[in-house]
Amino acid sequence: MLMKSKSPGEQIEQLLRDYCHALDEGQVDRWTGFFLDDAVYQITTRENIAANYPLGIINCQGRGMMEDRIKALQTANIFESHTYCHVTGPLDVREEFEGRHTVRSNFVVYRTMYTGQAELFASGKYLDVVDTSSGAALFAERIVVIDSRCIDTLLVYPL
Repeated sequence: MLMKSKSPGEQIEQLLRDYCHALDEGQVDRWTGFFLDDAVYQITTRENIAANYPLGIINCQGRGMMEDRIKALQTANIFESHTYCHVTGPLDVREEFEGRHTVRSNFVVYRTMYTGQAELFASGKYLDVVDTSSGAALFAERIVVIDSRCIDTLLVYPL
């Protein structure tokens, strides 16, 4: 039986599903594996984008900075037990240039604390550049634009 290879759009959808499932399952060790070595990961606010401020709340340049972030999360940060649930909207896949695609999707993330109480943790949009040139989709850039200006202390966890 011949296996049909996935189109770039299917690869991108799979990347975003795997990313959210990994984080929702607490597999934070897998997080950096969704990015190219020189990728950018940034969390910023809608207000920052509107004012054209270049820096975000979190700004990782390269996988090494992301790995440091995860190491700090696992060894230095102290917080109550909780889980996340990502809900994403339909993808808007746009331009392609040399295997790179710009992708936009809206999201909400719910957090459930150890007490069982669930609450809306974050909402916003992902502005991604996804590279499919190697046959596997990876983030070249992930800009997380959150709607709120109120930042939770546990924003250290990737969105």
